[in-house]
Amino acid sequence: MSSGKYSGFSDVARQALMQTQESMLEVKTRKNKLYIGIPKEVSFQENRIPLTPLSVALLVNNGHDVMLESNAGKAANFLDKDYSEQGGRIVYDTKSVYEADIIIKIAPPTLAEIELMKPGQLLISTLQPATMKAEVLQALLNKKITALCFEHLLDEGGTLTVVRAMSEIVGATSILIAAEYLSNVFEGKGLMLGGITGVPPTEIVILGAGTVGEYAARTAISLGAEVKVFDPSIYKLRRLQNNIGSRVFTSVVQPIVLEKAITTCDVAIGALRAQAGRSPCIISEETVSRMKRDSVIIDVSIDQGGCFETSEVTNHTNPVFRKYDVTHYCVPNIASRVARTATYALTNIFAPILVDIGDQGGIKNVIWQKTGVRNAVYIYQGHLTNKHLGDRFNIPCKDLDLLIVSNI
Repeated sequence: MSSGKYSGFSDVARQALMQTQESMLEVKTRKNKLYIGIPKEVSFQENRIPLTPLSVALLVNNGHDVMLESNAGKAANFLDKDYSEQGGRIVYDTKSVYEADIIIKIAPPTLAEIELMKPGQLLISTLQPATMKAEVLQALLNKKITALCFEHLLDEGGTLTVVRAMSEIVGATSILIAAEYLSNVFEGKGLMLGGITGVPPTEIVILGAGTVGEYAARTAISLGAEVKVFDPSIYKLRRLQNNIGSRVFTSVVQPIVLEKAITTCDVAIGALRAQAGRSPCIISEETVSRMKRDSVIIDVSIDQGGCFETSEVTNHTNPVFRKYDVTHYCVPNIASRVARTATYALTNIFAPILVDIGDQGGIKNVIWQKTGVRNAVYIYQGHLTNKHLGDRFNIPCKDLDLLIVSNI
């Protein structure tokens, strides 16, 4: 989330910084040794880890130290010995991990974790502003932390790179989950998703033509299913058609057409997202009650409230419930279901950033030189730089560019 821009001060700050560019370039020739800590996740059913053993090896070979709490990667099937063999240092108490200069983790830090942090640390994690509490934010500010929320990291093309990667995983996985619950193994109606010669294909309705919807459609089409995609945006529907490279049924959200498709399909995927607040709930309980017996709903948007009126949050331990003889799968963190794949996707993003921090002489230079990283900063050395959080919690927000220049 970008920091607020105030009048012309940012332009003045950039001009001031450019005057000292020669001294900054000298810093590039020095490689600062990084001390990176990876704690074990304490959030419920968070199975991912930020770095794979090979990425740890890359960082160690670049002269950095990486500490991992014992069993930090176990849920993603990475063992302690996998990391230690690549030069990672395994520690057995959480406090030791938080002695590192850089903490990188998946879930937002809890108050107990912030208590273990030392002043001036760099924190890389998710932010999840919808669930963030004022006391957590204030605790980070009091510790003079520099914090990056990785869901706001941008790649060279201006795409939210972590969000895109996780959305690709969730979109494809949602179809595989639907295939499981259509089968007899999970007491479904006994259908093979897709179909074979002489047997009509299963029908899948996808609500949303974003990245999740696109990769759900790709996977479903490759399995031979009949796919229908609905979205309020013609632009998104056209983009999905072009990206998939084949003709697929698309429609704007027209109630009569949508209701007919939902009540006759075998699988409905809810993947409509809101920029802020709740996702649009466009399928009523009455419509769900008329769906085919043993059909499957996968509500990917459940973390924003869900697209179906009958949706209720579930978890990986008890992922489904039945209502009106329709199986509902409403797990918010689907990517943790395939934690190893998700970890590989995350490490491809995080490892280069950490290497850059070492090569560029610190996070300050990386923030300034890389717009994509700067977009992810919400606290800089104990100063809030995210205007949305400032407005929400009534905390003064400062301009990130001016903060960096003032520290040169």
